[in-house]
Amino acid sequence: MKMLKHFFLLSIAALVLAGCGVNPVTGERQLALVSEREEISIGEQHYGQTQQSMGGAYTTDEALTRYVQRVGQSLAEVSDRPNLPYEFVVINDSTPNAWALPGGKIGINRGLLLEMDSEAELAAVLGHEIVHAAARHGAQRMERGLLLQAGIMAVGIGASAAERDIGPLLVAGAGVGATLIMQRHSRSHELEADYYGMQYMARAGYDPQGAVDLMETFLRMYDRREPSWLEGMFASPPPSRERLEANRATAQELESQCGECVMGRDAYQQAIADLRDRQEAFEAHDKARKALKDGKPDEALRLVDQAIERHPDEAIFHGLRGDILGKQGRHEQAVQSYDRALSRNPDFFAFHLGRGISHRELGNNSQARRDLQRSNDLLPNAIAHNALGKLALAAGNRDRARGHFTVAAQSDSPEGREAQALLQRLQ
Repeated sequence: MKMLKHFFLLSIAALVLAGCGVNPVTGERQLALVSEREEISIGEQHYGQTQQSMGGAYTTDEALTRYVQRVGQSLAEVSDRPNLPYEFVVINDSTPNAWALPGGKIGINRGLLLEMDSEAELAAVLGHEIVHAAARHGAQRMERGLLLQAGIMAVGIGASAAERDIGPLLVAGAGVGATLIMQRHSRSHELEADYYGMQYMARAGYDPQGAVDLMETFLRMYDRREPSWLEGMFASPPPSRERLEANRATAQELESQCGECVMGRDAYQQAIADLRDRQEAFEAHDKARKALKDGKPDEALRLVDQAIERHPDEAIFHGLRGDILGKQGRHEQAVQSYDRALSRNPDFFAFHLGRGISHRELGNNSQARRDLQRSNDLLPNAIAHNALGKLALAAGNRDRARGHFTVAAQSDSPEGREAQALLQRLQ
């Protein structure tokens, strides 16, 4: 046993020595077990499913998405890793949040866009997230996990680390990206992202004062006792006077480089004008979601109908209406609402999932299978796999049913537990 422990400790030491590298942003020597190719592969593999799990892409205003992408690419081009395949997407969620996957895959919620006042503040957010990717912060968290696993093996402990709960639906690796972005950054990583993000702002022609304004905004939000909104960029650690003062010092340091740096307030307000016009409708939608969760479907339906009346082109309003009608057992009407949602956004898993469940309740099994499978293609989830397993079982295909139940049973959810019980009966 001692020889085995000694062997593992020597293996870890060799792994550390072989994996030493230089951080491309800070210039510091550090562990580098995940290669750049692996970083890029991880980001590309999980970017689509992470978007789905966070609310889906905001597709209503393509001009807004192009605007965010233009600002993001201008910062990426002056970053310390300009050759990463950066991508930027606006997520259709009211929570003020932003996140980055390894390899430069970055998302920003429409809710955060509404909290800001200028293009420079947007550049501060995107620059911060670009640093997380360029400085390998996500990759470093993965590397620490690899070493932890090796250390556990070395001392002969058989316990496994519990994963953060990222929602009961996600199965079969669908939550890897969400887990990565929900893991908290260290204080040093957040300070690095603030500092070097402001450097990128100055290089791209944005006034670093935007990062000061942004931190002041988030401090006000934090003082409103809404830390759950700050899970991405600022939750680890939360916004602080220390970070605000550090940003002020960095802005002063960069002042000489920014004779013509811009804030871009007018351009920003013009870019988010349509989004701001929809704000009341989104607030009604969010209240409707809460009412449905609280067991008040009639109130939820009234609120979502208000949202639809204001902006009938928004897919998630129709999708939520389908969810409410489905809860009420009005499946034919639910299908009609999901049809409207999918005609506006055919690439969001939840619309296919809801319509598939309603079709199954109506006995339209062929259409149900198509919808449920499409939902799984976009984001593997326990509800779809459990329902597909039941359809397969009803059709006499026990092997296919067993396969779907096995996947669904990975989930700690009512559907996952039901799938586990059905699987045990099959066995």
